[in-house]
Amino acid sequence: MKRRTMFVLLALMLSVSTLLSACASSTTPEANKPTETQKPNNETKTDPPTETAVKQEFRFNIGTEPPSLDPGLAQDVTSSTILSATFEGLTSTDKDSKVIPGVAEKWDISPDGKKYTFTLRQNAKWSNGDPVTAHDFEYAWKRVLDPTLPQTSPYNYQLYYIKNGEAYFTKKITDPNQIGVKATSDYTLEVELEDPTPYFLDLTAFATYFPIHKSAKNNPAWANEANTLISNGPFKVSSWAHSSQIEFVPNEHYHKRDEIKLTKVTAVMIEDTNAILNMYETNALDYIGPPTNGGIPSEQIPILQQTKKDEIAIKPLAASYYYLFNNKQKPFDNKKIRKALALSINRQLITEKITLSGQKPAFGIVPPGINIVNDEYRNQVDGNFFKEDVAEAQKLLAEGLKESGLDKMPEFTLIYNTNDLHKKVGQAVADMWKQNLNIDVKLQNIEWTVFLDQRSALDYEVARAGWNPDYNDPVTFLDLYTTGSGNNDIGFSNKKYDDLVKAAKKEVDLVKRRDLLASAEKILIEEEMAILPIYYNATAQLLKPNIKNIYVDPLANFHFARGYVE
Repeated sequence: MKRRTMFVLLALMLSVSTLLSACASSTTPEANKPTETQKPNNETKTDPPTETAVKQEFRFNIGTEPPSLDPGLAQDVTSSTILSATFEGLTSTDKDSKVIPGVAEKWDISPDGKKYTFTLRQNAKWSNGDPVTAHDFEYAWKRVLDPTLPQTSPYNYQLYYIKNGEAYFTKKITDPNQIGVKATSDYTLEVELEDPTPYFLDLTAFATYFPIHKSAKNNPAWANEANTLISNGPFKVSSWAHSSQIEFVPNEHYHKRDEIKLTKVTAVMIEDTNAILNMYETNALDYIGPPTNGGIPSEQIPILQQTKKDEIAIKPLAASYYYLFNNKQKPFDNKKIRKALALSINRQLITEKITLSGQKPAFGIVPPGINIVNDEYRNQVDGNFFKEDVAEAQKLLAEGLKESGLDKMPEFTLIYNTNDLHKKVGQAVADMWKQNLNIDVKLQNIEWTVFLDQRSALDYEVARAGWNPDYNDPVTFLDLYTTGSGNNDIGFSNKKYDDLVKAAKKEVDLVKRRDLLASAEKILIEEEMAILPIYYNATAQLLKPNIKNIYVDPLANFHFARGYVE
């Protein structure tokens, strides 16, 4: 590791100290102050610590401002990391990503698998003390499906499993009472599905299925500031200095408050990986790792494996890293050109020389670690949908350019969000395209929220992407690119693909269902190369030895809610 001078290190430590002290509270506009009917989030009352008590505080980095802390609108890993600690769904998940009770203490499933009856625990409360009721869930789910809202949810398709969910959002029906979710009492929620869905309980642990407090009805900006953000999870947001840091304290009304040991959690927003590592080494941070993928400078990982053996951990993630093609824009609307770009890069070189955290070359989109038919999907379905071949890539490029009426591949821009690793991978891929295909590529670094907006608007040519699963099933990767999906940010539309994914969602025979999904993946990657797979992800993380029960689960979700300091 390259060491800075003592002067630079001292300056950094002073700046960090200033950051953490100056941003202790957020300034809230007058319009966002709580109304009489909306109780504010008061600070948790705790006994003063004794002189010998261990300070139960945890500090980590989320890299950037979360685009949205509204569960109905959130779509990114930064936002979901915060939401998983501040909200709770009907179900939750354990260390092994297995479903456990959340707000629902029990549930019954009809013999045909299409009707779920959830019984909510009566001691579940919002952070302002209001009871969490079945009506809060019904309101939240119907809100996600409401086509008249100014901003629609990118994840509305995740509620299409519910009877008439899709029909309501697409305005085929207009009566929200026809949607298959109903609070039959304050603590009973009945849900009717279109078809049996084996992973529906996993879905109810996902952010889009979280409840929303009734105060949101009168304040569209309720999730934008700390003192109007009412949540129901283990923690609540106590202060929010935008683009700087977010602080959390325990929700004193949480139904399992006795399990929450940390008294304060601070999430800072720093994108420079060298600064992040320096903060960890000077004890200004307790953890580096997901959700800021690439949070440790990759070139430092081999050194840290020697110098911090007890603090560093490298583990695979059930996640994929890839590039998006704007399938609607020339010349990327030509699949031969897309294939040429995919076949001409050396993934092994990228994982061995650049990422250095155990990533594996990817030739499909569904990663190892995703299960189906009681085993990993990748153990059952060959994921080698194409082979790297520079000569074939050159041939396909020439054919694709001719079909597109072009003599030469025009220079294009590859966009990525701010992160040293994304930049390094982008530089390597651009060099390979130049060397192997004589293509000139410009790299453009864009701030996270703007980056997501540009992708959603198809305002790009080629863009970096990655996907962590929402639940443990291959469809969480494959339904992204069905026609009309709120997360289909490549403009891809293929009826056969849509039909296969739709059929898989209805199929109750697990083997037939697996084969349908495998056929869909083949169309997406082998036949169309609608995206460009690069690697199956892994992570390197640093955690102080005295911090316990902080972990990344098998589905790449970061959990700190039940951590503690030893």
